[in-house]
Parts: sequence; C-alpha cells; structure tokens
Amino acid sequence: MMRFKTLLKHPADWMTGHTAETSVVVTSRVRLARNIRNAPFPGWARKNQRRELLESLHGKLEALPEMKRGFSHELSSLDSLQKQVLVERHLISREQAARNEGSATVVNRKQTLSLMVNEEDHLRIQAIRPSLQLKEAYHLAHKVDQALEKELPYAFHPKWGYLTACPTNLGTGMRASSMLHLPGLVLSDQIGQVLKGIAKLGLAVRGLYGEGTESLGNLYQISNQSTLGESENDILARLSKVIGDVARYESQAREKLMTDDPLMVQDHIGRAAGILTYARIIASKEALTHLSMLRLGADLGVMPEELVETCDRLFMETQPAHLQWDAGSKLEPDARDIMRAQMIRDQLRSALPPAIDISGNKH
Repeated sequence: MMRFKTLLKHPADWMTGHTAETSVVVTSRVRLARNIRNAPFPGWARKNQRRELLESLHGKLEALPEMKRGFSHELSSLDSLQKQVLVERHLISREQAARNEGSATVVNRKQTLSLMVNEEDHLRIQAIRPSLQLKEAYHLAHKVDQALEKELPYAFHPKWGYLTACPTNLGTGMRASSMLHLPGLVLSDQIGQVLKGIAKLGLAVRGLYGEGTESLGNLYQISNQSTLGESENDILARLSKVIGDVARYESQAREKLMTDDPLMVQDHIGRAAGILTYARIIASKEALTHLSMLRLGADLGVMPEELVETCDRLFMETQPAHLQWDAGSKLEPDARDIMRAQMIRDQLRSALPPAIDISGNKH
C-alpha cells in the first residue's frame, strides 16, 4: 500500500490539467453514506464494537480493484498533523479527524476516491472529479457502492431508503457538491444576492472545508440538503443546473467587470501579485485571498495561464498542516506565516518577476 509520504508527493488527479471548465467550477464531489444492518452507529457504539466493524470492513475495502496500491491507514496510527493534512486534501472530514480508535481511511492512488470507516456513519464513499462532473463523480462512487453492497448487509428500509446516523441523510444517503471560484461575483457585490437565491432553492452553501467553515479565497461549496424523496439522478440534475447557472453568472460578472472597470480588476490582480511576490510574512487567509486574485488574473489572460495550477496547488500546500509536514515539525503561527510567504515566492518566481530583498539581491 502507499505510504503517507508518497501520497503527499503527488498532487491529486483533480488538481492537474486546468481547462476552461475548471475556471469557475473547480471540483465536483459525491459522498454516499452507508451503514451495516444491526450494528450501532459509530457515535453510539462502544470502542470494541467500532473495532470489530472496522476489522470486518477494512480488508474488503482494500481489496477493491479501484483501491489497488492505494493509501490505507487506521486513524489511530496517524498523528494529529497527518490527519489534518488529509482534511486539507479533502480526503477525510474534520469529524473523522477527531475520531481515533476503530476509524480508518482508504484512498486510491489518484486521490479521486476515499473511503471513510466509522466517521458519523459506518462507511462513507467519496469521489472527486474536476469541473462540473457531478454525474461522473457519482458513477465513480456508485461503482464501488454496488461492489460492496454485494458483500455487505447494508441497513436499508423500503420506505426510508438507506438508514443513516443523521436523519437528514436518509433516503439516497448522498451528498453532492461542487467547489466554485467566484471572485467576479464578490468584486461586483453580487455574491450575497446569488447565495440567497441558492438557499431559496433548498441548496446549501458552505466554506472551503464544508459545514461550519467560512469561505476563503472566494471558494464556495454548493450542495444538496435533502436526500429523501428524490432519486440520485434527480438530485444531480437539479444541482448541476443550479451550479451551471451560478458559473454563468460568475463568467458574466467577470466580463462586465473587464468591460466597465478593467483598471479596478487589474489593480486587484496587480496588488495581489505584488504582495505575493514580495511578502516575507503572510497569514493563511490573506494568502488565499491574493491567490484567488492571481488565479482570476490567469483565467482572464492578465497573468500567465500556467498560474492557475500553481495557485490551486498553493491553495492546499500553504495550509497549516501541509506547511508543518513540509517543515518536518510543528510550527507556531508566526513561523508558518514566514514559511508560507517563502513557499509562495519560490513557486511564483518562474512566472512572475522575482522579489528583491533588502540587501538588493534577487530572491
């Protein structure tokens, strides 16, 4: 199986190969919640019950063809920093990172599929694809789900569908979401109106790391809220339409800004480039804000196109746990801010004019 160090060496498959389709809709994700019949939900189970369930599932998950030579670990064998890195990579949830005994994760080599054991539910199957590919993400997760359903006694009710720890997941047990980059709507002060419209349609808008987190770097997650009374295809079709509409609003907002006030847009992008190129100390939130503007500049043709993938990678690699893993030790916030600024300067050096330090040497 893949080692943790190897997992981190390679960017996720969905982070590479930027196209016009990923300009606004960065990723699409589908998660299926499943439970085993007659076994207590993880939140109510005793430690030995969680361990027994893990032992009955772990081997079957690792044996799936999709997970061949993947990453597989019990969370009790990972330290807090490693677990936080997996959260920052969207491979496990914040809730699972808080669990320990009897919990595990299995991730495929491309980091497009992750299986969480004993999170809120016994099993969560998650698939991630680039751009607006909700149906493709669902098919990836569904294929694994079908294979496992032949071997596992899922908890299923003819009326209520798949039984889950949280009643809001009853029915399909599916949460589908897309991550959107919406700087145009933010700069044109339309974001509030758009988010209200999404909420009225019964969809949820969350931040970078899901429920209870704020939007950072102008990144927003839009997902379904109801899973009962609709089929998977109906949910995906409705969500895809709304996300497609929001993506069009964003593209229109960008075009209008470049027509009506190009100097303002270029100023935001130029200031972001200047700060990221010269800053010696930069906090996570500020870095994400400026990287968002740099990404916008690359999408608009104001900056080199290859900066999109650089920004996407830096969105993740400048997060606290990734920085500390790269440093090989835990760091205080001030030290992280210095290291983050250095990493960004190093990454942008080939694409932007290099910063000049106080001694006058180029660096």
